[in-house]
Amino acid sequence: MMRTGGCDTHVHIIGDVQTYPMVAERQYTPGLAPVSALQTHLQRQGMTRAVIIQPSVYGTDNQCMLDALHAMQGQARGVAVLDTNTPMAALQAMDAQGVRGIRLNLESSGASDVALNADMLRKALQTWSPSLADLGWHIQVYAPLAVTVACAPLIKELPVPVVLDHFSLWADASCASLESTTLLHLLELGKVYIKLSASYRSPIQDALALQTLSHRLLATRVDRLLWASDWPHTNREPGKGPHEVSRYRAITSESLADEREHWLANTEVQQQVLIDNPSQLYRF
Repeated sequence: MMRTGGCDTHVHIIGDVQTYPMVAERQYTPGLAPVSALQTHLQRQGMTRAVIIQPSVYGTDNQCMLDALHAMQGQARGVAVLDTNTPMAALQAMDAQGVRGIRLNLESSGASDVALNADMLRKALQTWSPSLADLGWHIQVYAPLAVTVACAPLIKELPVPVVLDHFSLWADASCASLESTTLLHLLELGKVYIKLSASYRSPIQDALALQTLSHRLLATRVDRLLWASDWPHTNREPGKGPHEVSRYRAITSESLADEREHWLANTEVQQQVLIDNPSQLYRF
């Protein structure tokens, strides 16, 4: 069923390598995923809107994402990766183009030191939040759960919302752990949004357990949940070097829709998560 205003809040666009060169120090190399393929994906999901997330392979060169926003003619918003010395005038220009936040990716770097990553995240949150608050932007965080939880006292005080990728890499479906209760408290306070997305990236690999977690999160703050496909499902293919093209994960449109129907239990919840919440956060 087509949901006018329905939004997939986490997709990537990968352009032609001659036009949009990737950074040399990337961890993997994805294949082409153009705007036309995104539009086909949205149609298959019954969605009309998307949030295009800057992938790690482009570093802080956001041109591919910005060009995709232009091509989507108002039906997409963007989340950028930026240097901390980016001037306010540049942020304002990107806001006019449809950018609504920045992404801090501490998961794809591969660094495993929780204390070090938490210190890096704290510094980035403190650096960015004042200027982003003036723009009405958010900070999107992709980090191990322990890193996010270590920053919970700071997140509670930030003047901007924090959006946590991919179930915030939640590991405890029973929500009994201290990490779970800490994050649930942040959610209850409305300080974070959590994306229900990318089950294949989750430490919880039991489908029923992940469904139970989804329903617990929805019962806590339905107005702080988002849905996303993580299209085109980037992957570091085993045996491939970082500069060899890794195939995308074989995730079908049907499996995405089936997960979504199980995670979002009724039409009222679907309206809130797929339409109302992204409309407010991304200012469609």
